[in-house]
Amino acid sequence: MEPLNAEDPVRIGPFRLIGRLGVGGMGRVFLARSAGGRTVAVKVVHAELASQDEFRRRFAREVAALERVGGTGTAPVLGSDTSAEAPWVAVGYVPGPSLRTVVGDEYGPLPTETVRTLASGLARALGHIHAAGLVHRDLKPSNVLLTVDGPQLIDFGIARALDTVADGGNLTTTGAVVGSPGFMSPEQVRGERLTPASDVFCLGSVLVYAATGRAPFGTADSGVHATMFRIAHDEPDLAGLPPELSGLIRACLAKDPAARPATDELVGTLPVADPWLPADVLARLGRHAARLLEAEAEAEAEAGPDAGAGAVSGAERSGRTAAGAPAPVSADPTGATSAGLPGAAADPSGATPPAPTGPVVTPSRPRRRRALLAALTALAVAAAATAAYTFWPGPATGTDGKGKRGTGSTSPAPAGIVPAAFLGAWEGVLQGGEDHPRETARIEITQGPAGAKNAVYTQVSENRLCMGRSRLVSADEDKVVYGESDVTTSVPAARCTPAAHQTLALRSPDVLEWTSGAAKATFRKAPTGTSVVPARFLGEWQNVPRPEVYGDQDGRYGTWVTVTQGPVGTQVVRFRDVFPRLDEEGAPTPETVSCGSTALLGGAGNLLVIGPQVRDRGAWDPECAENGSGYLGIVKWKGEDRLLVYPMVDAEPGEYRRRS
Repeated sequence: MEPLNAEDPVRIGPFRLIGRLGVGGMGRVFLARSAGGRTVAVKVVHAELASQDEFRRRFAREVAALERVGGTGTAPVLGSDTSAEAPWVAVGYVPGPSLRTVVGDEYGPLPTETVRTLASGLARALGHIHAAGLVHRDLKPSNVLLTVDGPQLIDFGIARALDTVADGGNLTTTGAVVGSPGFMSPEQVRGERLTPASDVFCLGSVLVYAATGRAPFGTADSGVHATMFRIAHDEPDLAGLPPELSGLIRACLAKDPAARPATDELVGTLPVADPWLPADVLARLGRHAARLLEAEAEAEAEAGPDAGAGAVSGAERSGRTAAGAPAPVSADPTGATSAGLPGAAADPSGATPPAPTGPVVTPSRPRRRRALLAALTALAVAAAATAAYTFWPGPATGTDGKGKRGTGSTSPAPAGIVPAAFLGAWEGVLQGGEDHPRETARIEITQGPAGAKNAVYTQVSENRLCMGRSRLVSADEDKVVYGESDVTTSVPAARCTPAAHQTLALRSPDVLEWTSGAAKATFRKAPTGTSVVPARFLGEWQNVPRPEVYGDQDGRYGTWVTVTQGPVGTQVVRFRDVFPRLDEEGAPTPETVSCGSTALLGGAGNLLVIGPQVRDRGAWDPECAENGSGYLGIVKWKGEDRLLVYPMVDAEPGEYRRRS
């Protein structure tokens, strides 16, 4: 959780805001308290989306459906105003880690008794969702939160208000798959209409992951095309699955939807353990709860004794800023935890909003629409608590103060104090892993005296790229310290803020440790200059055909990726998409849609890191989508190179082969 910024409201509807939880494709998310003391997550829709009548109608319809969902295993809707200038909805806050985090990062496969109880709890939650007329459509480990009282399902219903593909579809126009294909149902792969049975199949895949640590149909390592084919046609890989779970899971993974058990059958036949989680996981939940309480107490103490007396304008709290201030713990409902990213702004709002006269205080500057992919994956209905530190600074101009955009390089001063070992470019991963980063940072250091702005930094997070120049404070043979910074580039515009103080400590000729407040990362030497793109990436690439997804319409779906040479901070990647326009029923029409976009290079180490896609206004259509940041890698497939374009979210990549 981060403190409220000066421009943030302090009250939305009947809820008093405590701090920021993050930003998703649909809006800002705040941690708040009801008058009765209940902790809630309040989501406020971005102004640009709120201005679209069709979005408002769908948002209102989905909120109404969610309000019908009740019972154990789902976060309840506690309030909403879909007709407000900035529509909002408040849901119960879920203080627990995701199943993916527990199994994949912390504990490993869960015991049989825990998996049985997990199955019962998720089946019960799905039953409530289905009774409200909804299908979850994206049941996967990252959308399952673990609490002391049982599992909680998130990310259903509301995210569909952003859906621009056919009902049941899961593809963006850049060829990346919404969610995770490893946890899709055969119906989803084939693009058919989904029923509650689809969620039961996905439940089976989630249970395999919980019990073995592996998805039953493989991952992106073997290719998206191959994974989807196996889901539709092959038997699941259940190696290592305890025999006690085999019958249950095989029934859920039946290819024929009619052969799968109903959710009430699962609930009625599965035993429930108490306590249901292993002792190590329960201890982790306790530690997280303690940290969260400390963070809330600090936020309330900072707000002062009058925080709950009524709404006040952001100007009355002008001395408060979150820039560079670490929070003890991040509970991020967007799925996009920012692990110490010093230059990433959490919010597009500009001018300080006036004191509220109604139940909602709204942001004053609209946010550009995020891509469907990032929106559906990133916006969760409740918060998945992850142990990371988060910075959410305020808005900035996106220029260097002189009306000029940065170029990604600076001129060295005639003389300086920086040891030669520090000179050059360094890159590191702030969130995620070396092979699958979620946030990255780069700093390029040239020679200069104390006080010179001789470092160019670049940070890329899920939905923005920020570049700027940092002022040298001090330097010795082991450590270099940078202070204030200027923003030179912001994508989207006006979304970045100057980086916080940064300290670089040399560990070896090729490795240094970067710290900024409580955030830490390992940086490694990276290429620099005007030609940093490895030759293997250069050229034009075309998407791999997927007839199992598009059927006889496959030839009408195409994506081309062109990679050119250049320095960090320039447009080196261009996307071109074509696809059939869909009618109101989601069926292809004879008309073809064409979309063009570009992306700035944000890193050039082992992977090519790119910022959010920016539309080509000469080739754009209302049905086109601007996708968020990502990274490019190359693998071998049957002797030929394949370009993989990953989004910086929990999703599979688009696959491309070199165009001959």
